[in-house]
Amino acid sequence: MYFFIVNPGSCCGRGAKVWEKLKDALEKRAVGYEHYLTGQPGDARSIARMLSKNCSEPRVIVVVGGNGTLNEVLDGLALNDMVTLGYIPSGTGNDFAKNAKLPLNPLKGLKRILAAKSFRLLDYGVLTVGSQAEHRRFAISAGLGLDGAVCRELPRFKIRKALEKLHLERWCYALIGLKLLLLSKPSKGYVILDRVKKIEFNHIYLISAHIHSFEGGLRLAPLADGSDGRLSVCVVNHESKRKLLCTLASVIFLRKKGYSGIRQFECREAFFHVDRPMAVHADGEDCGNWFDFQAECIEKKLRVIM
Repeated sequence: MYFFIVNPGSCCGRGAKVWEKLKDALEKRAVGYEHYLTGQPGDARSIARMLSKNCSEPRVIVVVGGNGTLNEVLDGLALNDMVTLGYIPSGTGNDFAKNAKLPLNPLKGLKRILAAKSFRLLDYGVLTVGSQAEHRRFAISAGLGLDGAVCRELPRFKIRKALEKLHLERWCYALIGLKLLLLSKPSKGYVILDRVKKIEFNHIYLISAHIHSFEGGLRLAPLADGSDGRLSVCVVNHESKRKLLCTLASVIFLRKKGYSGIRQFECREAFFHVDRPMAVHADGEDCGNWFDFQAECIEKKLRVIM
């Protein structure tokens, strides 16, 4: 049995159009399925929890949406051997699909899911913030600083819809990032890797923990592997905004493996601290402003149809 969690509003309504195509294909194939449409933030999390809690028979839960919808579903899932996840992207960045090399064409994605005879076990991350130790899972990345601020600003970006219609989604992130970089002030802080190694930094603009390479269409963590049980930690710091701007432009357009001003580390868990509160995100979802956050990799617990 297939259970579809659909965000019809993803990518300015693209999710609804994608679902209509998928529904027609399912009915032509006489596939048994149930579907649930989300209407507001939190719906996908609640639906995923309802579908997976106390599940006693195998079921495939298919997410139709963007990174945010996938994040909510992951955060709500009761992970067990009965539940396998499928993903058909209909969002803006579709980072998880790019990282996992899933089809971006929805009908090809559906065909792969229906014909699947096996799955792959992937890692996921857990973000912890606040004095109450609030937890949130993430499938792709979690970050503090410039990337969190960009994710917060994206829904309010006035020309976003126009760029998405022209398939220029990457420019949304680039233009917002440029504006926020010019306005932002760096912070001092440190990273503690695996509770042992402490590294201090000046002029911090961004710290992120990655399960996969791409975030917001940018390959910030080129060495990240989604099933090695480790986080790829990225620290972006530079005393010169001009040079940092050139570095970030190289990340966007050249996608090399190494850049001046970007430090890469690997670990199973990491603690981040900055000297003033900065925006935090999990898979692009706003998690508030914090001085600290902790990230941990949970190894090979997410069953995904590839």
